[in-house]
Amino acid sequence: MDTSAQKRYHGGMKIYLATGNLNKKREMQEIFPMHSIVTPKDEGISFDPEENGSTFYENSLIKAKALWELVHCPVIADDSGICVDALGGAPGIYSARYAGQEHVQGLPDGKKIPQEEQNRLLIAQLDAALAAGADIEGGKARGLFKYGPRSSHYTCAMVFYAGNDRLFVAQETMEGSIIADIQDARGSGGFGYDPLFLLPDGLRTAAELSAAQKNAISHRGKAARIIQRIVEQQAGSDG
Repeated sequence: MDTSAQKRYHGGMKIYLATGNLNKKREMQEIFPMHSIVTPKDEGISFDPEENGSTFYENSLIKAKALWELVHCPVIADDSGICVDALGGAPGIYSARYAGQEHVQGLPDGKKIPQEEQNRLLIAQLDAALAAGADIEGGKARGLFKYGPRSSHYTCAMVFYAGNDRLFVAQETMEGSIIADIQDARGSGGFGYDPLFLLPDGLRTAAELSAAQKNAISHRGKAARIIQRIVEQQAGSDG
């Protein structure tokens, strides 16, 4: 395996992406077209670090450092999730493992439920919180609920790990709200909770955007462009 700090591919860099999610790889390759984005699975590398951080940033750093220790090449890692204001920001860092109100942090056996079921359970939990009198007014005082009682946002913390004690971080959000009924879920683009997530204008879900449209406004797209500028600076300084 090549261990040069910044191996070049067709004028760009080879950058490992600390994920097994092919949708994330696709999005990142679209954002970094001049570079080769490679996942551990692409090269047969076993990679499954324990994400036991308490924030998006901590989890992204855990993944970035773990993969760098294996490949000793530049690594990008991100941790992201959907945060519903009326649920106190849940499911947040547990978005991928979320299994409803009784198992916000995931099932005890660690198994993941289908995304469609996650979507249904999230709407049900939000409905229950609102019916029970979620503290909307108090939340407004803290700058939450910009788009009504169902306000939510995606968060993405992204790390570019260039070596021990040398890393760069960007964290961004995409604001919106959750649809009122699972029957209103729509769109075939994106992934995860995108069919539930209404943009601020209330007209489209994130899943109805083209890849280019989503990358322009998404939490991951905004964080990635910050990291992209850093990557280009690093490539230029080493070129």
